[in-house]
Amino acid sequence: MAPPRLKVVVTRRLPEPVEARMRELFDVTLNPDDTPMMPEQLVAAIADTDVLVPTINDQIDARMLAQAGPRLKLIANYGAGFDHIDVATALQRNIIVSNTPGVLAEDTADMAMALILAVPRRLPEGAELMRTGEWRGWSPTALMGHRIAGKRLGILGLGGIGRAVAARAKPFGLEVHYHARRRVRPEIEEALGATWWESLDQMLARIDILTIHVPHTPSTFHLLNARRLKLMKPTAYLVNTARGEVVDENALTRMLRAGELGGAGLDVYEHGHEVNPRLRQLSNVMLLPHMSSATEEGRMEMGEKVIINIKTFADGHRPPDQVVPSML
Repeated sequence: MAPPRLKVVVTRRLPEPVEARMRELFDVTLNPDDTPMMPEQLVAAIADTDVLVPTINDQIDARMLAQAGPRLKLIANYGAGFDHIDVATALQRNIIVSNTPGVLAEDTADMAMALILAVPRRLPEGAELMRTGEWRGWSPTALMGHRIAGKRLGILGLGGIGRAVAARAKPFGLEVHYHARRRVRPEIEEALGATWWESLDQMLARIDILTIHVPHTPSTFHLLNARRLKLMKPTAYLVNTARGEVVDENALTRMLRAGELGGAGLDVYEHGHEVNPRLRQLSNVMLLPHMSSATEEGRMEMGEKVIINIKTFADGHRPPDQVVPSML
């Protein structure tokens, strides 16, 4: 007699092939209309399920975990980040947490590079002129931006995504600089043509473009605060495809409005989908709806990792992408 299948609750709609495979393997409850679950719905879900598959929009805090039923043994996050989950509390309650690392580096690096190219060259303003029909033809002085070849690109965080950005930046003629908690091996620096800065403050004062690739943790919250942002050149650009909480969004907005920074390309925001309305008014800012990982290939690979983590757990083994205390 076959063992009973794990009961799994998925909080958001996933790519159809991923959902189809989950239906084959598990007793799964899906979210067909893709409406984010309210906190009370999440509580009801974890009260009587073996596995929860949340996304970045689902805040799984200590208070919620206190209401989990005895069946809940795995939170298989659909996403690489896990700052929306109180992992420490989950582990105290013998609930394993897994994520989907390593599949989004290329996609996110593509988007970061797109913003690095787009903002200095004023692509948002040009596209808006064409959309509104206000373009009146070529002019020698219209929409003059800045060349990126020869400029200094500062990469904050040289993990998988940061390295992928560095590899893309070099052929465009950018000088690659980086700050990270740990200096990478000399052969990696040589391959990327990257210069390490032990001091973030010193790097910020010397670069022309900053691209952010660190997770949101207590130590990175507002890492780019008002003081550090003021170290940057008034002509410098900031690109963020990582986590909005790393940047003091109010300070950034004030400086952009005052002309104390050249511009910004943002795909993530400090308060989730609640974007500072003053940012929307700025012509030197390109705003995207958290779409760096939005490729069919990437979202499928994320789903496959979730399934592997759940299936491995169901077979009595440690999920390959388990979040461990040293990662917190």
